[in-house]
Amino acid sequence: MEMESQVNVQHDLLDNRETRRKKILGRSFLFFNCALLGVGTTAAPLVVRLYFVRGGARIWLSTWTQTVGFPILFLPILLSYFYRRKNSPDGSKAKLYFLTWRLFIASAIMGVFGGVGTYLYTSGAGKLPVSTSTLLLSTQLVFVAGFAFIIVKQKVTSYTSNSVVLLTVASLILGLHANGDRPNHESNKTYYAGFFMTLGAAALLGIYLPLIELTYMKANQNVTYYLVMEMQLVISIFATAFSTVGMLVNKDFQAIPKEAREYEIGEAKYYLVLVMNAVLCQFYFLGAAGVVFSASSLFSGIVMAVCLPITEVLAVLFFHEDFKAEKGIALALSIWGLISYFYGEFKQSKREKPALNPEHDDSTTT
Repeated sequence: MEMESQVNVQHDLLDNRETRRKKILGRSFLFFNCALLGVGTTAAPLVVRLYFVRGGARIWLSTWTQTVGFPILFLPILLSYFYRRKNSPDGSKAKLYFLTWRLFIASAIMGVFGGVGTYLYTSGAGKLPVSTSTLLLSTQLVFVAGFAFIIVKQKVTSYTSNSVVLLTVASLILGLHANGDRPNHESNKTYYAGFFMTLGAAALLGIYLPLIELTYMKANQNVTYYLVMEMQLVISIFATAFSTVGMLVNKDFQAIPKEAREYEIGEAKYYLVLVMNAVLCQFYFLGAAGVVFSASSLFSGIVMAVCLPITEVLAVLFFHEDFKAEKGIALALSIWGLISYFYGEFKQSKREKPALNPEHDDSTTT
């Protein structure tokens, strides 16, 4: 009897260690994807704007570079394959891919969908200062929360609703004071086109993230990060195909050498800007997919929204953009909205803990 109890204790200890190990790995993985998403969200808009500020004028080219970096994903996918092949009992039978036709088609549709969103964002970025487009993009949290509620039944609290209202008011303030922010060489028509295109990009992003989460939920197979990378690869390929059509129609490929020679900061730096754009945007897309996989689409939207004020400040520092009163008010409302959301999440988690503890205690005593 005593021997049996000792064995049970050892099993419990091993189970607890395994549970702790999985929690640590899960949190580390989530942190890694948040870091990827944070770097992409913060830096990519600055590089996109740098292309236009220094003499770039090709909307489709900039759109294309934001998705064409997908070959980067082949490296981790192949490394993962060789690792599984080495560690499996029968290495020759290790699967090269896990993507089914159903998931392939879903990823292809989301790729075209993402390509349209990227085009809208790039069009807005070419017409608006980074500080303005960044604040407008913060409204994506509104759309993510709304569509996550509709598509994946995400809970929406009063604090979430308050956050949505504050972010909406912030974007309205920017719209009502457009004349104070409009560049001197730009007409009102061009400015408002950029304004609504950026809002459209935020709305499409708001649908895109919950759709990814829904795809994971309806996959009918074990969803691993390996599968997430495969899906992101297909999404990027089809988004690139969409923008490649636009490039061919507008003859952007033929225009690249001439635009590079006339670029203000030099031909070499022109190509460097394009490459950096491709790499940083892959960080963004892969990080977003990873956070949705590790947490939820809503949390992915929150991470983006948290990083946007950093981009706002960096835009003022690097591009010497005006930071007038209406931008300050909009930024303050955005930060207030984010704090409101996080406070609501904190209160919700505290409320749920008492309900979970008794269950945990029961399981450990039996």
